[in-house]
Amino acid sequence: MQLKIYQQNAIDELLTKAKRLLNLSGGKKLVFKAPTGSGKTIMMAEFLKQLVDDREVKQALSFIWTAPRQLHIQSREKLENYFETSRVLKCSFFEDLDDRKISENEILFFNWESINKKDNVYIRDNEQEFNLSKVLERTKEEGREIILIIDEAHHHATSEISQGLINMIGPKLTIEVSATPVLKNPDDMVSVDLEEVKKEGMIKKAIILNDQFINLIKKGKIESKLSGSSDELVIDAALKKREELVKAYQKEGAKVNPLVLIQLPRQIGKTELEHKDLVIRILRDKYKITTTNGRLAVWLSGEHINKEEVEKPDSEVEVLLFKEAIALGWDCPRAQILVLFREWHSPIFSIQTVGRIMRMPEPDNGHYKSEILNYGYIYTNLSDIEVKEDLAGGYLAIYTSERIPEYKPINLLSCYSVRHREKTRLSPLFINIFLNIAKNYRLKKKINRKSQKMDMRVFSDWKAEDIDVLTGKVLVGDRPIKMKSYDYQKLFDFFVRESLRGGEVSLYPEDRSVDKVKQSIYKFFQLEFKTKWGEDEEEIIKIVLSENNIDHFKNVIDKAKSEYIKEVSKREPEIKFVENWNIPEKIEYWGEYKKENVKKSVMKPFYGRFQSDLEKAFIKFLEKSDKVVWWFKNEDRDRKFFAIPYLISNEIKPFYVDFIIKLKDGRIGLLDTKAGLTKQVAGPKIDGLYKYIQIENKKGKKLFGGIVTNTDLRNYRGRWIYFNKTSKHFKANSFDNWLELAL
Repeated sequence: MQLKIYQQNAIDELLTKAKRLLNLSGGKKLVFKAPTGSGKTIMMAEFLKQLVDDREVKQALSFIWTAPRQLHIQSREKLENYFETSRVLKCSFFEDLDDRKISENEILFFNWESINKKDNVYIRDNEQEFNLSKVLERTKEEGREIILIIDEAHHHATSEISQGLINMIGPKLTIEVSATPVLKNPDDMVSVDLEEVKKEGMIKKAIILNDQFINLIKKGKIESKLSGSSDELVIDAALKKREELVKAYQKEGAKVNPLVLIQLPRQIGKTELEHKDLVIRILRDKYKITTTNGRLAVWLSGEHINKEEVEKPDSEVEVLLFKEAIALGWDCPRAQILVLFREWHSPIFSIQTVGRIMRMPEPDNGHYKSEILNYGYIYTNLSDIEVKEDLAGGYLAIYTSERIPEYKPINLLSCYSVRHREKTRLSPLFINIFLNIAKNYRLKKKINRKSQKMDMRVFSDWKAEDIDVLTGKVLVGDRPIKMKSYDYQKLFDFFVRESLRGGEVSLYPEDRSVDKVKQSIYKFFQLEFKTKWGEDEEEIIKIVLSENNIDHFKNVIDKAKSEYIKEVSKREPEIKFVENWNIPEKIEYWGEYKKENVKKSVMKPFYGRFQSDLEKAFIKFLEKSDKVVWWFKNEDRDRKFFAIPYLISNEIKPFYVDFIIKLKDGRIGLLDTKAGLTKQVAGPKIDGLYKYIQIENKKGKKLFGGIVTNTDLRNYRGRWIYFNKTSKHFKANSFDNWLELAL
């Protein structure tokens, strides 16, 4: 599996922090906070694999993985599949344990809620002494430390329950894995940022509530035009959106059949049963969607129809009826529309509610060109919807704004950032580059294979009464070390990590990159000296680290790093261009945006989230202008919004200008509001915008623009002016060569 950049970074950080905590005395707590849909289980699987493989970890380890409801079963299945090839860890349930103990590098999976049930096998005393406390006792007697993983603890768990688990098990290290952790006072934390997950195309950009229907927030609760409507109208809206998605997937050439999830209330009596029958009747009579023709699946208590392959991207099932019970841990990335009815048991939206439609169906491909496919959709006739805090940070889009019908294309050249994992992680390409550099460097002739002297010493029986006497002195070890095989490997790893950090180009020394450098060196010896893989590593390490050879290998690694960065930079640019960018047809906004009463916004209605009072004042200025046809408040993210390329620190980056305006004479203004400018801060952007306008105008565009400010930065009652020259003409604290923005 190809891990995403944020996943690799999180795994590296987990490994570093876990190793540090394991070396400290007492039981420690580590929190791993990662958004729903980010791949928490896969990240944990790779982290555990690297942890047990790490030579720096000397303790023998056993693991316990606890989760709510039936999630521990799904987690075990995922991890077992992940370890299928390497077999580095064994995944077991309680009844699978050999000799009534947890073996080294074995993970025991169980349901953490069961610890509160006194008659459960985990707790109950029995003649065989096969209960959790005895299993833990035998495991620890054999000298193994226990790492406890508490998965999805925020579901019904409290910090008290988590603390109860910790007290009962007595682990060396507890790791809580959750989007919303509950452990109090952890010793360390690893966090994955939601925006990083979105950028990598693992999850959708947002979930849109009642698309095409106006939503309002009153006293902290959402009211929608769809609130109080009939169930049939809600189903109509959802299936209409599904047809739009089907056409968009076909246009993209993606073999994905989008799935509508209809969540029914828990059956309490006759009313809920009648409601289910009504939904099935609407689907059958109006849309010919039935279980008989395979377009409808049912996943209810005691009723499972057509659900066997519903998760497949191209499954013919279009609608799935289900209840809340299956939501936790269930993965179906093609699920994209969620329907909730007025009778649903709770008007509270949480990440649990929308998590089933957050994932992208083809995460390796990321987001699609067709923006409609990059969002999930909820349709509901619920009233007074309350949004939990875990959704307020950018999951649920409450408002939708649409481009005005009279808009005419402006077809601008735009750009956006492209992330390359090769820049932060060495790929197999490095091995070939290393071998070529070694050949040109004539490494084979420069090294001495007979030189294997490594002067490793430690201090023995040494002390100083006064630390000040050490000033300016060099201390030398006086007792040679007797080296073992793992010591050589440890030293080799340390040498490679330091080589990656040092030199002209510094790379983060994560395990994959370290392995690529080691493979390069082993391959060099194999090709040049016919050494055997798996047999001669210790001799190779002695040669490489000997005082006569080590600098030569440092030089080759350093040259190879520089060449590698040049090569991957040539292969793929830092940014990509959009040839004919236009104002988006639709933009979705979160609850932190507010509707503003404006007339000339190209997006109707306009929702604002201002970074400064200067932006607010500038919009008032544009609203009063007789020359402005429309204006657009730009955002600073992804390819959906407009950016020009600019050069900073020898890197090309996108510059998202604040405003795009259309004038009656046909000119397009690209204007960025700034206050308190300095040349160092604004210079590269000023030059980038100036160059962009000059080049595009030569192609026939009618562009103008630059940095915009007001001569009165306290009350904004002065003149609006803009700077349309290069940064070399920019004067700090002077508006002498700025132009009047005559609008």
